[in-house]
Amino acid sequence: MSQSPAPGPLSKFFALLGGAILLLLGLMFSVVLFSVVAVVGLAAFGFFWWKTRELRRRMREQATEAQAGGQVFEGEAVVVEEYSGSEQRSLSDKPDSPGSDAR
Repeated sequence: MSQSPAPGPLSKFFALLGGAILLLLGLMFSVVLFSVVAVVGLAAFGFFWWKTRELRRRMREQATEAQAGGQVFEGEAVVVEEYSGSEQRSLSDKPDSPGSDAR
């Protein structure tokens, strides 16, 4: 069994230099990727904002009209129960599961 000789100072320097270059390349790539994602996100937001401007204008107008004498409808909800024959069943009752012999 032969052991390889210990790396010399020159090979250690090149390994350090190669690692530093790879680290800088990774950093540069991440900055470019972040910039592209930011630009695409801003473009999507701008597109959405532009396409909904008419809807926002109409909503503002309707809110102004409602405050200036528009009609407001109020109401109440009532639970309706239905009866048929001797069986009493409300809308909130759950139907029997199929195949059950509870009858």
